[in-house]
Amino acid sequence: MKTLALALLLASVPAAAISVDQLKLDTKTLSSDAFEGRAPGTAGEAKTVDYLISRMKAIGLQPGNKGQWTQDVPLAAITLDPKVTLTFAGGAAPITLNYIDDMVVWTKRQVERQVLANAPVVFVGYGINAPERGWNDYAGADVRGKTVIILVNDPDWETGAAGKDAGLFEGRAMTYYGRYSYKYEEAMRQGAAAAIIIHDTEPAAYPFSVITSTARAPKIDLDLPDKGMKRVGVEGWMTKPAATQVLAAAGLDLAALMAAAKVKGFKAVETRLTASATLDNSITRSLSKNVMGILPGASRPDEVVLYSAHWDHLGRCAANAAGDDICNGAVDNASGTAGMLAIAADFAAGKRPARSVLFVAVTAEESGLLGSRWYAENPVYPLGRTVGGVNMDSLNVIGRMDGLTVEGAGKSELEAMALRLARAQGRTLRAEATPEKGFYFRSDHFSFAKLGVPMLAAGSGGELVGKPKGSAAAAVARFGKDYHQPSDEYSPDWDWSGAVQDLELYKGLGLELANGSAWPNWFTDSEFRAIRDASRSAAK
Repeated sequence: MKTLALALLLASVPAAAISVDQLKLDTKTLSSDAFEGRAPGTAGEAKTVDYLISRMKAIGLQPGNKGQWTQDVPLAAITLDPKVTLTFAGGAAPITLNYIDDMVVWTKRQVERQVLANAPVVFVGYGINAPERGWNDYAGADVRGKTVIILVNDPDWETGAAGKDAGLFEGRAMTYYGRYSYKYEEAMRQGAAAAIIIHDTEPAAYPFSVITSTARAPKIDLDLPDKGMKRVGVEGWMTKPAATQVLAAAGLDLAALMAAAKVKGFKAVETRLTASATLDNSITRSLSKNVMGILPGASRPDEVVLYSAHWDHLGRCAANAAGDDICNGAVDNASGTAGMLAIAADFAAGKRPARSVLFVAVTAEESGLLGSRWYAENPVYPLGRTVGGVNMDSLNVIGRMDGLTVEGAGKSELEAMALRLARAQGRTLRAEATPEKGFYFRSDHFSFAKLGVPMLAAGSGGELVGKPKGSAAAAVARFGKDYHQPSDEYSPDWDWSGAVQDLELYKGLGLELANGSAWPNWFTDSEFRAIRDASRSAAK
């Protein structure tokens, strides 16, 4: 029976029609120096948008935004004068932290000068306020107008196990409370004047060089009516050695504070210190573009299946030893954008599905998921009528693997559908190798998830087929050195077989959704279930 069921399932998976040659060409073109790293608001954006529109036309899609190929995304770019310093006074001796070497700060407020003047410093542990978990690092503390110093990740990130039974914050697996973006948001809600996160490579999931590589580039945010004035005035990171020195000046031991912050009931620590900085900025505004193509459904065109990938990267960045200052973003995410185009071509070449299929190449992911956030908050097609979909961020270019890994597993009914397709390919479910890195919260599917749309974020996992054990981990580690660096460039030596395997799965999932009548939902204990239920109820 199992053999018959597997055969039937294999028969239901569409035949591969992914063109590896076109995948290579799209990735190579988008990540070439001519596109200058695809930063929003630059000549590289214009070239990218033109290229994507031409490809969508050639594929046979129709304009996805009411007859238009693009959706305007209003952005503000704030460029900081790098002469800024961050000074701590009130301790044994004043301490001045230097930009890039010791810290990176910025403001998302659209002002020419942002001043932090002698703001009292409070250490707030992990900076988490999670009433449903009985945890509040701000309990009993008034941080209005003050500078908060925060630890990265969750209190139980060093736990060996991962998952809902592994600890209050899911053990090794990062929750949204561990993401730096959440910590700035909570500091804003608490009324802080500044929020500085202590960088630590393992729990942050990347070295400090990832932060400094783009520190001199403009900080980009949505250009909303409030002009960013609701944000914390000064946001940023400081190195762990710098934090150790600063807190020691107040007679405090960082290691002891970190240990205390892991225990439920931790109380924020007022220091004798004050923090000061003056941030001088120049501000430019622009309309970036989400690029959208649609294949209208044959019988239920108002029901939409969604594919997304971000077209942007970092543009010009810190030069490497060879003088290369273009962060080309070949894997991240020219490859994912090329993969989305490949699936679109496969759909367009086949029988028209019952539901519409929308392909959105979003902007400004690298600036905080801004393009996907804009679409999710200003959808062309109602989210309550959006069935679900797949986001593609960095394809597997190291070869076929024996498993499928779902990011943030245990959240939606899409996961079981994906696993069935993976098993038909001879793959099994593999847990995330580094759940503490919180990949689920770091790409565009999260913008849609927060507003209720079930989105799959999954890809190759486990071991490379036919290669020695550990080969996959070694290859991933090599790419880790290229992440957000000029060295993330296209290579003719990449093995695309694993990417094709994943793209076949993504296409199969979308085809099942597009020809079916199901409305996948989040599991009942998911933080996204209530908003999905409400949007579906309104759509009905």
